Amino acid sequence: MNLESATAGRWSIWAPFRHLFARTKGPVTIFDGWRSISLALYMTLVGYGVLVGIPVITTAWVELLGFTEVQVGRVAGADLGGLALGATLAALLMAGANRRVLMFIGAGLAILANGLCIVFLDYEQVLVLRIVSGIGSGIYTAVAVATLGATTDTARAYNLMLFAFAFSQALEMWLLPRLPMSGIYLVFILAFTLSLFFVRWLPARGLAASVEPETEPLRDSPRVPKYVIWLCLGAILVTYINIGSYWTYIELATLDAGVSDAWIGGVLFWASFLSIVGCLFATLVSNRFGLARPLLISLFAMAIIVGMLASGINDINILLSVFMFNFLWIFIDVYQMSTVANFDRAGSFASLMPAVQGLGQIIGPNLAATILGLGLGYSAVFVMCAIAALCGLSIYALTYVLIRTGNPKLLAQSGL
Repeated sequence: MNLESATAGRWSIWAPFRHLFARTKGPVTIFDGWRSISLALYMTLVGYGVLVGIPVITTAWVELLGFTEVQVGRVAGADLGGLALGATLAALLMAGANRRVLMFIGAGLAILANGLCIVFLDYEQVLVLRIVSGIGSGIYTAVAVATLGATTDTARAYNLMLFAFAFSQALEMWLLPRLPMSGIYLVFILAFTLSLFFVRWLPARGLAASVEPETEPLRDSPRVPKYVIWLCLGAILVTYINIGSYWTYIELATLDAGVSDAWIGGVLFWASFLSIVGCLFATLVSNRFGLARPLLISLFAMAIIVGMLASGINDINILLSVFMFNFLWIFIDVYQMSTVANFDRAGSFASLMPAVQGLGQIIGPNLAATILGLGLGYSAVFVMCAIAALCGLSIYALTYVLIRTGNPKLLAQSGL
């Protein structure tokens, strides 16, 4: 079910709320129960925890462990790159493996690595441990995302996930700066551990192709070229190169520009609530305009708001940039994740989304670290971020043109 049809309804401010919390209509699977959805939502918040909290985590690595700006880029890239590797491994196993076992393996690796990070504090040791933690998080998160993607109403499931992100992000922006480095790692350990008590809420196996609901003609249909899905995944990759670079270095760049840490801390906290607005606004806009045009416009706006910092950072433009970044990040992800999930009921492509996001997150911070290592400064980093956003826009535009010229009927079926 595409986002447009899933959220069809009257153009009003209440439409998103009705959609998010309405009962699922049509065929119901084992993935549509409240226990399954609740656990999967919680798992995505925990699995993406480092990604969401990376601005304050990188600052903690600098201030509490003495890492350099270049080193934090490498460590952040290792952590989020491990997420990509773990999610890829999970995607390869998702069709036949017991998802509860995968959940235990992923959580176990993340708990072990975060525990060892409390003991081993040298850069080289932390670098290796963050890779291991990222792999565990990737396996764990891939199971959660695939579980949400297997629900009858995937758009609602991903909307709920992104809606919940706003609150988890605000919590991390408020809590993590108040903790020592060991306390940050303990938060992640406890969060992973808590979910293991509810493992039975997670369906052990995916849906068989033979029981696919007939109301989902677009999913895994031979009429949908596979290159459409791969192009969408490629667009997510370059989009997350921008997101990874910007989100990893935004607080450090702001402090480097002489803006007070109290100001940027408050901006990051309050900007997290723009994610709620972005999620709801995306639903409203999709009702009237579909997916393609809002997504292309959002990526163009994203390029502008990250690129504007290349000319310098002050209290006003960092406020505008961070607030709009949070709004557009979630706005874009609503479309990206729902679009990919539309084509994949078995969970193979849906579980690849964390892998692609993680790959972008390893390329982005490492590319930014290389730029800083060359002495080009944060201005060049933000220029690179803008270019990555424009590359994502170009790929989506190409996908739209190819579908329009190859099979125009897919435009209506996919909500583009």
